[in-house]
Amino acid sequence: MFSLAGKSAIITGGASGIGRASAVLFAQAGASVMVCDRSDSVEETVETIRAEGGDARSLVMDAGSEADVKAAVAEAVNAFGRLDIAFANAGITGGLPEFFETTEQTWADVLRVNLIGPFLAIKHAAPQIIQAGGGSIICTASVAGLRHGAGPVAYSASKAGVINLVQHACQSLLGTNVRVNAICPGLTETGMTKPLYDQVRAAGKENRIGQLNPLQRGGEPEEIAAMALFLASPASSYVNGQAIPVDGGLSSSHPVSPATLRATRLALEALRDD
Repeated sequence: MFSLAGKSAIITGGASGIGRASAVLFAQAGASVMVCDRSDSVEETVETIRAEGGDARSLVMDAGSEADVKAAVAEAVNAFGRLDIAFANAGITGGLPEFFETTEQTWADVLRVNLIGPFLAIKHAAPQIIQAGGGSIICTASVAGLRHGAGPVAYSASKAGVINLVQHACQSLLGTNVRVNAICPGLTETGMTKPLYDQVRAAGKENRIGQLNPLQRGGEPEEIAAMALFLASPASSYVNGQAIPVDGGLSSSHPVSPATLRATRLALEALRDD
């Protein structure tokens, strides 16, 4: 059910983090993968896949450029003869400015990559996937796109847009056998979150990473990639138009008071003692 044998995929943001983990996992599942990123280190992902006997090509491109996205899709079809899966994963935070310190340029930069990029991926990948008989398009959104409290304003709004984009695309591809879904990662250790992780570790507070979710830890790229594989594979054949959190349970609750959390911990300690 999770096999991608005979399939081909294109992944943006594949030089590191979730994109790299997904490219490796897709290849392990049997897919031929076109790994795309604006960074030259995308080739390292391809080398990892090839070292394991997988089939992969690299392409340096800008996920927010229509010309680049169109060329990347064409390159994948030319290399593999078909396109079955597109994973629009590339994204940027735009830094961590406060609401009233966020500039127009930050908005433009973040929306171009995070929201226009997935739109372009769907626009140009979908016709090729239809020709292949159907398949899957996946977009990386975020728990920050579900509600306030998980990211800066431009980033959060862009990810909320991705969720709505997926819903529109799903309906626009009626009857084509092309599914479109979004993944909403929680805090995950990637190149994008590295400054935060480094800062917390330098302060000796690594145990506080992810403390707000019930698992009380941050995520790993491979855990998000596992959801991407599910959505790319036949195992999710009836999943369409959804935004699925992979966040350790963070988005399952509204904020609660510290007193409530303390009471919960005391109750758990009492159960352990019993």
